Amino acid sequence: MRREDITYLGAGPAALPTDVLAIAAEALQNYQDTGLGVAEHSHRSELANNILNSMKADLASFLDIPSDYEILLMQSGGSGQFDATIYNVVNIWVEKQRQKIVKEQGDIGEDALVQELKKKVDSELRLDYLASQEAVRLLGPEHVNIASDARKVNDGKFGKIADESTWQLSPKPAMVYMCENETVDGVEYPAFPKVLEPKGTEDDYLVVGDFSSTILSRRIPVKDYSIIFFGAQKNLGCAGVTGVIIRKNLLPPTLPSTSPTLLRKLGLPIAPTVLDYGVTAKNNSLYNTLPIFDVFLAGQVLKKLIATFPDKVDGQQAVAQKKADLIYGSLDAYPNVYKVVPETSVRSRMNICFRVTKGGDVDEAEKAFLKGAVERGLTGLKGHRSVGGIRASNYNAVAEAGAEKLAAYLKEYAEA
Repeated sequence: MRREDITYLGAGPAALPTDVLAIAAEALQNYQDTGLGVAEHSHRSELANNILNSMKADLASFLDIPSDYEILLMQSGGSGQFDATIYNVVNIWVEKQRQKIVKEQGDIGEDALVQELKKKVDSELRLDYLASQEAVRLLGPEHVNIASDARKVNDGKFGKIADESTWQLSPKPAMVYMCENETVDGVEYPAFPKVLEPKGTEDDYLVVGDFSSTILSRRIPVKDYSIIFFGAQKNLGCAGVTGVIIRKNLLPPTLPSTSPTLLRKLGLPIAPTVLDYGVTAKNNSLYNTLPIFDVFLAGQVLKKLIATFPDKVDGQQAVAQKKADLIYGSLDAYPNVYKVVPETSVRSRMNICFRVTKGGDVDEAEKAFLKGAVERGLTGLKGHRSVGGIRASNYNAVAEAGAEKLAAYLKEYAEA
């Protein structure tokens, strides 16, 4: 089957624009007439630095990232960055507490300082999550607060976002983590939570946002976040590089790093060097061998987006919404055949999750639906292994014609 015959709707890694792949294929063999492919050049070379700096500049331009934020390119994927935020934020929290104690009590000596910090760690160190289990594994349940659990308002299942009035936020958490789009059940925050909006005081929440599934598809209120991270493999490129956008005032030299010795004395985890934001920023994301081909590919995706949308991310957001509305419209037109998983107000534009109920036997109906889809060149529609069902991932590389093709099949299957 030819590439142009396929509309790939898998949840990730996602499809890439064909013309970008053509450029990448040529660059893999001979980049800029150097006789070497882009993946073979040293990450320390001027060529690699140019690729990296160009990609960062285009990302900042497309998303309108303010100048007081630093862009880091790292590895380890979204899962690794989830851990990295814990390591780094705990470091940030301890350093702020250390500075506060020294300011209030002067030079109190190392042993006394450790004792004061231990008291604060035991009584005050809390990381708030709007969903998480991994944080408990790294820090222990005593330092993790699940501020909101959607399952409590949805019969033990995901598919909703609990009203902000029910959130149980800690008084002064070290951070609040939110995954902006959940891919398994197709739930997306429609807007930044009002309760977390900064007020310009020292009590503002340090909010960490995971944008792995929606990066480049919608405008981000960057100033509302302290740290944003995202894997590349949904809308930006291929797996292997992960982006981090972080306030510069959370990085050295503005905010020094707490010494590993002090963190050990406090019984707190220490960030591996490759996950340390301060080290990464100091070395322009080149402390270790960054996969330059992955950065180059992401850069080409950005150049295509910038050339396509003069209004930058707002233009891509409008297209993403148009495609999502088309698909959801077809699903809603046949309520006896399709059941969309999340409630309407929190439907993801990127991961459209639904069940096929035609004929009463859901398993058989979905097998038939998937078989027919593949026959029509609609692939990657099988839902996550943990919940089953159907999942159409509407990432940026899915053309409007692809969304129209899926909408037409939804109608055809329902009326057959």
